[in-house]
Amino acid sequence: MSAVPGHTLIDGAPAAPTVAHARFTIGDVVRHRMLDFRGVVFDVDPVFANTEEWYQSIPESIRPRKDQPFYHLLAENAESTYVAYVSQQNLVHDESEEPVDHPAISGLFTGFSDGRYLLKREHRH
Repeated sequence: MSAVPGHTLIDGAPAAPTVAHARFTIGDVVRHRMLDFRGVVFDVDPVFANTEEWYQSIPESIRPRKDQPFYHLLAENAESTYVAYVSQQNLVHDESEEPVDHPAISGLFTGFSDGRYLLKREHRH
């Protein structure tokens, strides 16, 4: 039996993650603490759920813990738009009140109001 990344096994079953509360929700606009980009949250993993290769590619000195929420972002910086995968510890709310300029936003969200995006009805569950 293999453990879920970021969990430890207790009596053969995965334990709850150390950080059990997601600070951000789908539609929130966030900014990276150290890197110059911002984005809108479109999915949340309760713990790390990417590849080990991706994780090891992060310099060890700034590598985040796996036992925390990770966020999928429609991201933008000064040069481009892309999808980012970021740990909770590396994100803060974006206070600019400005929309994110990413071409995939219109496929997932209906609009921008009060600093956050509203998820389209067909994507809610």
